[in-house]
Amino acid sequence: MKKVLSIVAASAMLAIVACGPSAEEKKKADEKRIQDSIEAAQRNADSLAALEASMLPADTTVVAAEGAEAAPATEVAPAEAAH
Repeated sequence: MKKVLSIVAASAMLAIVACGPSAEEKKKADEKRIQDSIEAAQRNADSLAALEASMLPADTTVVAAEGAEAAPATEVAPAEAAH
């Protein structure tokens, strides 16, 4: 009798496990996975934008003006002075 009850109990557990999630549960899981992916991509984009912003100088007009002053003007010697 114990063998029969053990077999019935094992069969019942396998039947319950074999059913798995319903179509609605699968759909919700897929939607959650997609939403999580979108949120992760947004966080990555925000982090990248913050990193790029932190790498930029505070005032780009000062950097542009300094760059123009730092580059020396080259003078071309007249051809007669070269002889």
